[in-house]
Amino acid sequence: MNWTQLAGSIAAILALAGVARWLRLGESRIGSPAEAREIAEDMLAGFYAHAALVSQDGGAAIVAGNGAIAVLKRHGAQVAARRLLAPLTLGPAVEGVTVRTGERLFGDVTLLGVLETDVRGLEASLTRV
Repeated sequence: MNWTQLAGSIAAILALAGVARWLRLGESRIGSPAEAREIAEDMLAGFYAHAALVSQDGGAAIVAGNGAIAVLKRHGAQVAARRLLAPLTLGPAVEGVTVRTGERLFGDVTLLGVLETDVRGLEASLTRV
């Protein structure tokens, strides 16, 4: 076994991992309400966002738009989105609220640090003129 070649290979792998981390490749964190609104508008045709709530861990968000609510969640290195109509079906979570999408493949979305009253307020913003 060539120890020099092994050490060089390990060093190259660590260097590439460091560069990927520095460039934030593969990171799908939803960092802010503005970013959540932008993602929802990009992913859902005809969706125009005006308000958003983001989970504390950046793993999920809900976005109020033109007559509908976008639900966003991390899915691997990407963000997945679905359009829902009010009223949302909510459930309790240990440190937040869970939005039940009713879609088996997409699943439920838990927003950490978000209260049910916050979600209901976002829903109410859909009907304000």
